[in-house]
Amino acid sequence: MSFSFFRKAPKFWERRGPTSLFLWPISWLYGLVIRVRKLIQDTGLVKQKPASVPVIIVGNIRVGGTGKTPIVIALAERLQQLGWRPGIISRGYGSSAQTTPLQVSSHSEPSLVGDEPVLIAKRTHDQFPIWVFPKRQKSIRSLLKHSPDVNVIISDDGLQHSGLARWPAREGGRDIEFVVRDGRGEGNRFLLPAGPLREPATRGRDATLFTGKTKGSESRSGHQEEYFLGRRAFSLQGNLGNAYQLINPTNTQTLAQIADSYLPNKITAVAALGNPQRFFDDLLKQGIAGKSIPLSDHATFTPEFFTKINAQCILITEKDAVKCAAIADERIWVVPMNLTLPDSLADWLQSILQRPDPYRYTL
Repeated sequence: MSFSFFRKAPKFWERRGPTSLFLWPISWLYGLVIRVRKLIQDTGLVKQKPASVPVIIVGNIRVGGTGKTPIVIALAERLQQLGWRPGIISRGYGSSAQTTPLQVSSHSEPSLVGDEPVLIAKRTHDQFPIWVFPKRQKSIRSLLKHSPDVNVIISDDGLQHSGLARWPAREGGRDIEFVVRDGRGEGNRFLLPAGPLREPATRGRDATLFTGKTKGSESRSGHQEEYFLGRRAFSLQGNLGNAYQLINPTNTQTLAQIADSYLPNKITAVAALGNPQRFFDDLLKQGIAGKSIPLSDHATFTPEFFTKINAQCILITEKDAVKCAAIADERIWVVPMNLTLPDSLADWLQSILQRPDPYRYTL
């Protein structure tokens, strides 16, 4: 069941009101479909061939971006530092119709393979093999065939992809399922289309990754709400780096310099993300209180779009920058997001990935 027409999160997803209650019966049917699919999966009626290497899934149960891509980048780089040889797979959201898996490089066309995979390739300087295809098992086979030295695979999204076989860490396996949760939380906690959830909030996971301050994640006493009690969770803090000019990436300036150089009404921030407000809020924390233009996730850009913006400085995200390669506008500055994984997360990852292959010991 696809709800891709919700390119921009409706406001009624954040609270239970007349619209969400009216749509709830459809959500109930959607939940029934999820339960039936899980029952079929659990009974083993559909045989799945597992990957020969551990798989780390970085996904979300909420529709729209929750900040998964910076986490995928940070995971790949940290695992490499620990001595692993990571590979990355993705659906390639926004990509053209594909018939076979495609390998991604920093020079790939975003309209062909998706904007996020190209961003990952650019940020990691093509250090890791990256393959895209809706059927992730085929991507894994292509990746391992072309890069047989890869010994761990990171999947950008895929929690709901039943065709991706895994033995979760919480069940004694060495595959890891991360649920990424941003500041919006689970909204009204209804399933699609009455709410923003692709799966129930109680969905199993090996760990929850918090990005940013999450609504309702703590009570007044400072304790996490009951939903998270007894579950492994890590807080990840992202920081905005120095901005660089789109047409000349070697030309950089700090956000403080930008705030001092332009009047607020001469600065415009543009973001086509699942949660564009987070980008605007992060800029505000750095003293940049300009105008903001939120767009639907994966939106495309034209030179005419920027020409119509009345500003002396236009700030965009790196994810959007990969789609603006053909745009020569000296006013556009790209603001990167840097994210560091806590040592406790890296240590736990290492302990899971070093487990013996559980499939070798089954009867």
